[in-house]
Amino acid sequence: MYWLMKSEPEVYGISDLQAEGKTIWDGVRNYQARNFLRQMQVGDRAFFYHSNTRPPGIAGLMQITAAQVIDPTQFEATSPYFDPKATPAAPRWQTVEVAFEQQFPKLLTLALLREHFTDAELLILRRGNRLSVVPVDAPVAQKILALANG
Repeated sequence: MYWLMKSEPEVYGISDLQAEGKTIWDGVRNYQARNFLRQMQVGDRAFFYHSNTRPPGIAGLMQITAAQVIDPTQFEATSPYFDPKATPAAPRWQTVEVAFEQQFPKLLTLALLREHFTDAELLILRRGNRLSVVPVDAPVAQKILALANG
């Protein structure tokens, strides 16, 4: 299974993941995105998308190395992702651990993605879609990988 996961490079970019090797993908606070995180399995791959930057685009590839991870930021009162309704006995937010796999030789910009895919094929192209985690069908993922490495 393939996914696309967004992060602002000024907050956490592909180079940060490359330096650390792996990380917990914390701070997702949208229920639909959380539900996608809950569906992820170890071994799934995810495209690392740099958002809220110029230009936005897919920067690389990562692999899911742990699933159903409890997001610790929901319990941290000083965190912007704190959820007062969450408790260790009844956590509300799960996430995954990801590991760096590859930084693409060039950024696959949003403009380039629009040239090669429709909004039905790639959900990030849909107007108004602000989800930080979305599924990517395998044929679309293969085409993205071909664009990145070819």
